Amino acid sequence: MIKKIVAALLMTASAAAAFADPRLGSQSVLVIEDETGKVLIEKNADVVVPIASLTKLMTAMVVLDSKLDMDEEISIDKDDVDTLKHSSSRVPVGATLSRADVLQLALMSSDNRAAASLARTYPGGPTAFKAAVHAKIKALGMTQTHIDEPTGLSPNNTSTASDLVKMATAASRYPTITRITTDEKDIIKIKGRQVEYHNTNRLVGAKGWDIGLSKTGYTQEAGRCLIMRIKTAGKNATMVLLNASASSARVVDALNIRRFVTGDAEPKVMKVKSNGRKKAAPVKKSRKRRAAM
Repeated sequence: MIKKIVAALLMTASAAAAFADPRLGSQSVLVIEDETGKVLIEKNADVVVPIASLTKLMTAMVVLDSKLDMDEEISIDKDDVDTLKHSSSRVPVGATLSRADVLQLALMSSDNRAAASLARTYPGGPTAFKAAVHAKIKALGMTQTHIDEPTGLSPNNTSTASDLVKMATAASRYPTITRITTDEKDIIKIKGRQVEYHNTNRLVGAKGWDIGLSKTGYTQEAGRCLIMRIKTAGKNATMVLLNASASSARVVDALNIRRFVTGDAEPKVMKVKSNGRKKAAPVKKSRKRRAAM
């Protein structure tokens, strides 16, 4: 009996030590078990930070909620061009695509012009789109989230890992979103040419990964971000990774989290409770043209 008690205490102490070990590179992390809602890993989950293109999951939900004709043709307009970060796009102004193809580009390859055009062509325009986004945020109980625009380019689009788990859970109920975000690649006709686009998450389609939802994000202010729902060893989990320093660090975190979910490793994170609504420190603008991926 005494041996069992000692063993239990040692296991508890070991788990506690691992839970306080900040090995994950992402600055904010939350991993939950989908079936139970149990928190598996937590690190700075309530700190408010920019979310970059994770925003596009909200954009997609609002567009799909509107029940718009997905076969309707949309022309990319000069107003859809990014004048904030001057990010590049492979979708030229003047290109005409179906709303379904535009949504595909916005989610799978995280194209900013595509996302902007979805808001511009929303009934009532960008103002009505923004109101619909705010209503959706409120309906999902995302009390620490603020979204100004549809792409994620603005550093004013902010949230927490805790709120983003709610967004990911809601997005996973849309078959169109789960299908698009887990497409490894697609070929879309642009001005008469067949153009191949790829998923911004290189883990999609990778050997050993069963991914049910995916979205990456990047701006200088937000760092490298990732939302994924995964199934591994018969377990389903949702992970939110915010503000990793590099794409490689984001991938390594995802790999380590999958190992933990499958029971191959102990959690290596630090649980930090935030006092109120915290903001990330301002970061100098980068000269790089790639943004909000």
